[in-house]
Amino acid sequence: MSVQASPGFNLQPSAEQVALSTNYITNFDFLNQYLPDTYEKEFERYGNRSVSSFLRMVGAEMPSNSDLIKWAEQGRLHTKYVNCTTTVITAQDTATFTINDTLSPGTGGIAVRVGQTIMLSPKTILGTVATVNKAIVTSVNTATGVIEVAFYEANGMTNDNVGNIYEMFIYGSEFKKGTTGMVGSLEADDEIFENSPIILKDKYAVSGSDMAQIGWIEVTTENGASGYYWYMKSEHETRLRFDDYLETAMIEAVPAAVGSGAAAVPNTSNVGNKGSEGVFYTVGNRGNVWAGANPAALSDWDTIVQRLDKQGSIEENVLFLDRSFGFAIDDMLAEQNSYGAGGTSYGLFDNDKDMALNLGFTGFRRGYDFYKSDWKYLNDPTMRGGLTNGKVNGMLVPAGSTTVYDQILGKNAKRPFLHVRYRASETEDRRYKTWMTGSAGGASNSDLDAMEVNFLSERAVCTLGANNFFLFKQA
Repeated sequence: MSVQASPGFNLQPSAEQVALSTNYITNFDFLNQYLPDTYEKEFERYGNRSVSSFLRMVGAEMPSNSDLIKWAEQGRLHTKYVNCTTTVITAQDTATFTINDTLSPGTGGIAVRVGQTIMLSPKTILGTVATVNKAIVTSVNTATGVIEVAFYEANGMTNDNVGNIYEMFIYGSEFKKGTTGMVGSLEADDEIFENSPIILKDKYAVSGSDMAQIGWIEVTTENGASGYYWYMKSEHETRLRFDDYLETAMIEAVPAAVGSGAAAVPNTSNVGNKGSEGVFYTVGNRGNVWAGANPAALSDWDTIVQRLDKQGSIEENVLFLDRSFGFAIDDMLAEQNSYGAGGTSYGLFDNDKDMALNLGFTGFRRGYDFYKSDWKYLNDPTMRGGLTNGKVNGMLVPAGSTTVYDQILGKNAKRPFLHVRYRASETEDRRYKTWMTGSAGGASNSDLDAMEVNFLSERAVCTLGANNFFLFKQA
């Protein structure tokens, strides 16, 4: 048996856009002598409907006073090239290699110097069993990427080399007595990233007449507001919805591609046309992506750990998962128990018949520490949890903070890996603005017989060290 599709869960909109000036109650009926037995309080059948929590748990918020946020992230410390070719055949004492790797903008050439010692390893084997060679660099043309090397091995190259592609890394240097120093120097290789804030808006409006109309249902909202005035519920739900959008926009935002319809929106329009780089977009392009079924075996996690070894090797990481991914990890960890086949000896150990059986885990260690947490956004059927295609099952977020060079401050600063920058100055704070207009509900700045509650925020999310994040997608 399985969960039946019908009856299912309701996905109809919970809010409506109505013509407020005609929204009056007209169905009063005093001809019926029998009054219904009514429940005054509204029943909260969906519990807490808000999906915002992720950024509050893993990030911070800090002000910014520019349309552009830029930061520098460290490059690799050591030099390695993975696309080197040669035409030299086996058993030659010297060889000429061409480094074909795409160089970073502005580097001016390859970072190899005369006198450095290198290791060469073929990426493909065209004949005999491949072995590594070690050599010393005798000549360098930085502009063309051509280097000449002399091998330390007596027989020179030990591979069938014509057409082979080699990996090469520098492991040291060697010079004779009484010689001059190293020719040339290396500059630190930083990568510059940037993001732009976007402006988010919302509004709730109610006429003065509707504000004076009492109802028989006592309404409540997630933030504790209650009363018999229906506009209170609508206003607070607008606020909660806006709070959720502040987070989901930072997660889902994408930049407007050149030639796209969004980029073509004229500047005279009120609609934005630039977009922003959200967390999913950034990790999908600069981070690590797992696509397919959830990693539910230790061998899968070994692959993930090996990738993290090649990145920042952050010791502690948090997994934000949907329900199925969380269960898959619980089942994987349970199978490691010697009594796993019985199915009852993990979770709370030494269980007895009167003790609740804990069938879940909060984390595990496999090379690094992984802590897991449910992410409501990925489970909510009105958001990511209701998608058939394009599902995201979870995301790995490194814990702690990292040091980056802040272009605005002009110095190194400690920043959480994930944080939000909002526009602010001494006279204007756009983190979360709200104001009322009209002539009702305490507002007295317009001749409009209504109360309009306006919401605005201008913000962007900064994903530092995206190479340390993992995005788990469903194929």
